Amino acid sequence: MYRSSDTEFMAEALREALRAVEHGDVPIGAVVVADGVIVGRGHNEKESRPDATAHAEIIALQQASRALDTWRLLDCILYCTMEPCLMCAGAMVQARLGRLVYAVDDPKAGAAGSMLDVLRMPWLNHRVEVVRGVMATEVEAELRRFFAGLRATGL
Repeated sequence: MYRSSDTEFMAEALREALRAVEHGDVPIGAVVVADGVIVGRGHNEKESRPDATAHAEIIALQQASRALDTWRLLDCILYCTMEPCLMCAGAMVQARLGRLVYAVDDPKAGAAGSMLDVLRMPWLNHRVEVVRGVMATEVEAELRRFFAGLRATGL
């Protein structure tokens, strides 16, 4: 179920995603919210670091854990522009994240319901509430713009 603040925080995740484009990364952004306040931000930095684990969600979860001085993020919400991959979904389970809100599905690598559903596997010790589709049109437009630019440059 959507909440009134979901669009506001997804807009912040989208702003974060656009920062990734500045250094050639796929525009995926994330923010972690605790008690209505952003406590972690991240955007893809795989190309700029270079680091295969430098996904927006991982960076945002790390910042949130430092800000809150705990790895347990039970009362937190992660807003992400794209459905998390297997690694990021696993990190959300490990962090005991309370809720995930994302914009667009990832039919190639999504692990929150598209390809896999790691966040709601009954045999794991924690399940994450998932909401999908918030600001999907806007996020999809940015992703299309980014990949069209890559194709135009021959990359």
